[in-house]
Amino acid sequence: MLKLAPLFLAILVAVLNYHLAARRSARMLAEKSRPLDDAGLARITARMARALDLSAIRVHVYEVDPVNGLAAPDGRIYLTRGFLNRRDAGEVSDEELASVIAHELGHVALGHTRRRMIDFTGQNAAFMVLTAILGRFVPFVGPWLARLASSALMAGLSRKDEFEADAWAAALLIKSGIGTAPQISLFRKLGALTGSGTAPGAATAWLMSHPATERRIAAIAAAEARWTA
Repeated sequence: MLKLAPLFLAILVAVLNYHLAARRSARMLAEKSRPLDDAGLARITARMARALDLSAIRVHVYEVDPVNGLAAPDGRIYLTRGFLNRRDAGEVSDEELASVIAHELGHVALGHTRRRMIDFTGQNAAFMVLTAILGRFVPFVGPWLARLASSALMAGLSRKDEFEADAWAAALLIKSGIGTAPQISLFRKLGALTGSGTAPGAATAWLMSHPATERRIAAIAAAEARWTA
């Protein structure tokens, strides 16, 4: 039992760290955001709300420059000011922004945001176990290998979540009469919009938390072909 004490301690610390981080994030989002008031997007999100049998879909604006959308642990959906600025500059359409909202709604609906706590504690537990094992055989590089392995595990789970949220969003966009074209066109723009246009090498792609763009587009197209056949 005493041998398992470090593992239980790691899980406890991970849970506490997650809750502290979640509180900090919620406070930061509350301080730097406000409800979105945008007539063009409201018309489109109203269509998605009807498809979901909801009275409305509430979105908040996170007042930061990077281009991003996110779902908070409490289920709130955010678009960054940077994303809206790109729309105002004509680089992104309302429909493309709606596809981001649909994607984040997918994370919430599928329980991804709440499950991150379990994933986070699992990563820390895996790191502790692997460090103990590898440290006995390769003392100097063991902790580094353990961190690499646990990070790769988490990246794989994150990519799975992204594929699932993509599919959920695609289904909602089709049901709303918007279709997947804006979702796909935005994926093709994301590299330029976020400044990450260079493709990762084979050695680093498996550590990325998001799947490769072309794989995401192919998965959406394949799903749509099955649904509309």
